Amino acid sequence: MMGGARLDALRDVSMDISDGEYVSIVGPSGSGKSTLMNIIGCLDTPTAGSYHLAGDLVSGMNDEELAAVRSRRIGFVFQTFNLLPRMTALDNVAMPLGYAGLGRAERRERACAALELVQLTDRRDHRPSELSGGQRQRVAIARALVNSPSLILADEPTGNLDQKVGREIITLFEKLNADRAVTLIMVTHDRELAMRSARRVELLDGGVVVNVVNQ
Repeated sequence: MMGGARLDALRDVSMDISDGEYVSIVGPSGSGKSTLMNIIGCLDTPTAGSYHLAGDLVSGMNDEELAAVRSRRIGFVFQTFNLLPRMTALDNVAMPLGYAGLGRAERRERACAALELVQLTDRRDHRPSELSGGQRQRVAIARALVNSPSLILADEPTGNLDQKVGREIITLFEKLNADRAVTLIMVTHDRELAMRSARRVELLDGGVVVNVVNQ
C-alpha cells in the first residue's frame, strides 16, 4: 500500500521458462524487473497467483522450504559481487557448501573445481581487493555454480564492469549455459546483451510487453 492506495509491482505476468533456456529480462527502472527476479529466486513470494519451480509449488512453501530451494537449486550472481573481503577467492566460493553441511576437504575440492570452470585457479588464494572487477565477478559466478544449481539468476552482472570485461563475463555465461545446460535468467539494462540471449522478456509498469525469441 502507498498513501492508502494499492501498488502492484507486477500485474498479470505469466510465462514459462524451460530447462536449459537462456532468458534476459529488460525494462526501465520501476518496471518490475527486480520484483520478478526476487520471486523467481524465492526471495519474495507473490501476493497473488502461483509460481512453480521444476514442478514444485514455490508460492506455497514456508521460509525453511524456501531457504532449502535457494541453497540447492539456485545460484545468484549480483552486480556488486557480494564477496567477503577478508576471505580468499577459494573460501568465498566454498562458503555455500558450509551451509549444506559438507566437510572441509569436499568443500575445498568442489570450490577448486568451480574456480577452474571460470579460469581462476591461479587466483584462488587472493582476496577480493587483490582481484580485478572481472575476476571478482568470476569468483561470484564460481560461488553460484559450486552447489551445481539447475538455475542461475544474474542481476545486472556486467553493471560494474567496463564493456570489454562485461562481454567476457557474458561469453562465460553463454558457455556455461551451452555446456552444462544450466537455466540462465539475466536482468540487464543493456539491450545489446539482451539480444544475445535465446529469449527476451521486456517489462513496463509491472507487465510483460514483449516476450520473444531472439533471432
